[in-house]
Amino acid sequence: YQRYETSERLFLRWASSPTFYYQVTALSGVAATVYVYNLETVDVSGRRRFNIISPELEKFMAEGQYEQVLREFGPKIMSERSKEHRQVQRVLQRLLPHSGLEGEQWEVHVIDDDMKNAFVIPGGKVFVFRGILDICQGDEGLAAVLGHEIAHNVAHHAAERMSRMSILTALATFTHFFVGVDFGLARLVNNLVFDLPGSRKEEEEADYIGLLMMAESCYNPEAAMGIWQRMEIYEKSMGGAPPQFLSTHPSSHARLEKIRGWLPKAQQKLEDGNCGTTGVYAQSFGNTMQDFARW
Repeated sequence: YQRYETSERLFLRWASSPTFYYQVTALSGVAATVYVYNLETVDVSGRRRFNIISPELEKFMAEGQYEQVLREFGPKIMSERSKEHRQVQRVLQRLLPHSGLEGEQWEVHVIDDDMKNAFVIPGGKVFVFRGILDICQGDEGLAAVLGHEIAHNVAHHAAERMSRMSILTALATFTHFFVGVDFGLARLVNNLVFDLPGSRKEEEEADYIGLLMMAESCYNPEAAMGIWQRMEIYEKSMGGAPPQFLSTHPSSHARLEKIRGWLPKAQQKLEDGNCGTTGVYAQSFGNTMQDFARW
């Protein structure tokens, strides 16, 4: 109660100022200018978004995350000679020429764990858990997973999330000090109304970009359908996923339906590319010989 009373007095004191409306107008103008100035378009999807984090800063801030993951899972990282590592490396090398991220120093880490997960940290640090390979059921399924994770880096979603959090933190701070709303409650509301929907939109966008990427890499985009069909079955076997509005990710069923709608465009990418049978077999043979050469 004391906090709300103090906040109310603070707001009333500010509102009684003769220049209150000028100050509100000026602050609103500055905020709107900063927001509009930092709007940009995601190249592949055409979506407009707010971003104040440069690619260089995004990569720098991701270094701490990379070190943290290594500390947590380092002992479980599988050998580069393992068939799992060689599979991930093989699929990654086929996707990268179509990602626009060839300049990165890519590093593959396959973690010997049943977790159904994979992610790519900005800067080219790839982590694939052995458990997700059971869901992938082969190179084409793995291409769908890696294409999605690489797409997060293509679209700089990490930078977008940090930019979005800066706005949400500012809003929560303002409502706490001037309206008296508990900071934790304000963050919770902002999370449900802004952050989680934003995260789901990024996941949807990564699905779209990744689907086109795998098609351009001569992988059958229909394999992405199989991934989410099997993931939906797995989630049900584990008791079901949380409600979508409480999740950072769309439901597996929702993703499946979205991908179904994008398939004609992805299939066209596959047909337009140099994906003749002879070429694909030759590339697969070359990749296999590279794997043998490592032994």
